[in-house]
Amino acid sequence: MNGGAMPLFFSRRLLSRSSSAQSQQTHSMNPYPNAAMQGAARAEGQLGFSLIEIMVVVVIMGVLAALIVPNVMGRPDQARVVAARQDIGALMQALKLYRLDNGRYPTAEEGLQSLVGGPQAPGQPQNSRQTYMDRLPNDPWGTPYQYLNPGVHGEIDVFSLGADARAGGEGNDADIGSWSK
Repeated sequence: MNGGAMPLFFSRRLLSRSSSAQSQQTHSMNPYPNAAMQGAARAEGQLGFSLIEIMVVVVIMGVLAALIVPNVMGRPDQARVVAARQDIGALMQALKLYRLDNGRYPTAEEGLQSLVGGPQAPGQPQNSRQTYMDRLPNDPWGTPYQYLNPGVHGEIDVFSLGADARAGGEGNDADIGSWSK
């Protein structure tokens, strides 16, 4: 290149080759190169955990699991109850809108289905039906919500029969209705 001087790139490469060759020679003289490092590590502290330490950690994890798992496992049932209450609230709002438009709640025969199709007055065209909901939801357990007009607990009742799909019950099987808070 200029005046026979070697570029910096090549000189660094040669230096790194010579230093790696020296380190290989050093390692070849010592048949156990890691033995000195292992002895130093043992002198400074332990390399692993003892069986007792591992057992203590496993017991602590077991105690924590015993405390946490029951709390987490009950959450799906609580979530279903909350979802049912929210659905019932939405159905009640739609029924109130229905009453504002029609002057009355749907009859028991018309049921909740009238919220998705609306009432059909004689002489009205088929496409004039009012829609209050896009679709009727089922309760979180997969059964349709129940509707009573007149209601037992109020002017109208909207309710879910709970997990057992039967009237009454306790806990998750209890009825969830527009009257319960």
